Amino acid sequence: MILIVDDKIENITALRKILHSHDLAVDTALSGEEALKKVLKNDYQLIILDVQMPGMDGFEVAEAISGISKTSELPIIFLSAVNVSKAFITKGYASGGHDYLVKPVDPDILVLKIRTFIKLQEQANELARIQQELRSEIEQRKDLEEKKDQFIGMVSHEVKTPLTSVKAYVQLAEAALHDNKTARAFQFINKANNQVDKLNHMMTALLDVAKIESGMLDFNLSDFNFNDLLEDALDIFKKSHPDRRVVRSGDADVTIRGDMIRLEQVLLNYLSNAAKYSPSHKEIRLDIRLANNEIEVQVTDEGIGITAEEQTNLFKKFYRTKQSMAEYRGMGMGLYLCAEIISFHSGRYGAKSQLGKGSTFYFILPFTGQQLTTGTPKCNEK
Repeated sequence: MILIVDDKIENITALRKILHSHDLAVDTALSGEEALKKVLKNDYQLIILDVQMPGMDGFEVAEAISGISKTSELPIIFLSAVNVSKAFITKGYASGGHDYLVKPVDPDILVLKIRTFIKLQEQANELARIQQELRSEIEQRKDLEEKKDQFIGMVSHEVKTPLTSVKAYVQLAEAALHDNKTARAFQFINKANNQVDKLNHMMTALLDVAKIESGMLDFNLSDFNFNDLLEDALDIFKKSHPDRRVVRSGDADVTIRGDMIRLEQVLLNYLSNAAKYSPSHKEIRLDIRLANNEIEVQVTDEGIGITAEEQTNLFKKFYRTKQSMAEYRGMGMGLYLCAEIISFHSGRYGAKSQLGKGSTFYFILPFTGQQLTTGTPKCNEK
């Protein structure tokens, strides 16, 4: 839309007729003060401004418009029949005008100039938009590069530690065998195997994250009793954490349709985290609740706890709390994988915690009358 500013209604009427005949939308103002109010309130493509007006003259209006950030680049064409000297024309450009036309003006020339300035302004706006997008993209790429470097450093550190341990245990086993201490050698070999298992777990998690990103994470669906999943998960956990005691309450004698191995992976992650972040407490609670065709599984520890601010980010990829980064090893992939698995099964997940007072991690799944959401991940029915 074009704003015509002139204190004489007959001039406005003539200009409006010309612009309307060329399908150009028009708004009008009879004074500089009214023009400023309209410029602040509305968006215009161009202003045609009379120079000699009572109150604020055209130059003052142009300077005011140019001084407003919203309208600083708005094209202004001065139109005058009186002030036609070089000094006035120069002042027009200096006050923020883009052109200075002297009446009588050829209508075709006027419309041509209007269309040219509008097109230039649109191109300038588009260029500014592209520049902003490029700046944003550059910042995003910088951020991604920083995160990638941090991740590579973290993975290198996490992989190097068990590899170093494996090498040390193998050397100790060799020395024990050399001294005919077979039993001692087997102890070192078992410890080396534990470190290899940790490496395998890390590599599996990394591959799962990559599969999620590419939409290739497999889910093998079947009907199973949730108690069977609990028993299997607890058996695996007790073997890997013989010094921990899991106190279980509630029953889960319901049929679930889902990927038993993936859901077992979620529960094992919850239990392992509970053990990891509560080193001075031997007991972990596992509570099962059934209500409204849903099963809720809660794992509670009495460990270090998590601040309220950090709880909102727990299930994000590679996120780790400040305290966990300072005191515990890990790559921040476990809970992210849990969230993806539970979401696939049309479930919900979350955590409740107080710093220094332990944490409760939970997930909720439908067990009857609901369909699974089969989106991007691959799904195999049994």
